[in-house]
Amino acid sequence: MFGLFRRLYDWTLSWADTRWGPVALAVLAFTESVIFPVPPDPLLMALALGKPEKSFRFALICTVCSVLGGICGYAVGFWLWQAVGQFFFQYVPGFTPENFAYVQTKYEQSAFLAIFAAALTPIPYKVFTVGSGVFQVGLPVLVAASVAGRGLRFFAVAGLLGWLGAPAKHFIDRHFNTLTILFFVLLALGFWALRRLF
Repeated sequence: MFGLFRRLYDWTLSWADTRWGPVALAVLAFTESVIFPVPPDPLLMALALGKPEKSFRFALICTVCSVLGGICGYAVGFWLWQAVGQFFFQYVPGFTPENFAYVQTKYEQSAFLAIFAAALTPIPYKVFTVGSGVFQVGLPVLVAASVAGRGLRFFAVAGLLGWLGAPAKHFIDRHFNTLTILFFVLLALGFWALRRLF
């Protein structure tokens, strides 16, 4: 498992060393909001470390494209779910009938808070973007919650990494396996918190 995630991580970071880094960040942020399993944070971190003076520009690219991807996810759920639902359940990580039923209950309680929490935390955001279309959450609610959650997340990451500099990258490289475990722990805690808080 660690080898797979390490290869995905290294492949993602490899884009930071090219002039196409910002473009790759935009594509990754967009697709992660709909279907892709790798979050844009590692590439955002690498770009922010490589060019600290542009860290907030990278965060803006990441936020805008992630929200646009969320709108695309909404469109998939709203117009195409009957045709593509089984594909998502079979092949896209995070999509299960149980998770979808759970998302529906959260939307019935507070759609804004549910989307905001997914946008801010390691909870699979794409499940909530596609689910918002399936369960016909208002598009303005999705956009507002996504801008708030994704913006807070990505600008915090870019600001922190731009400030800390290269030692942060060395720390991540050295403790990658531990951080991978921590990510999944945080993911589980995120779902637990979502269940407890609203």
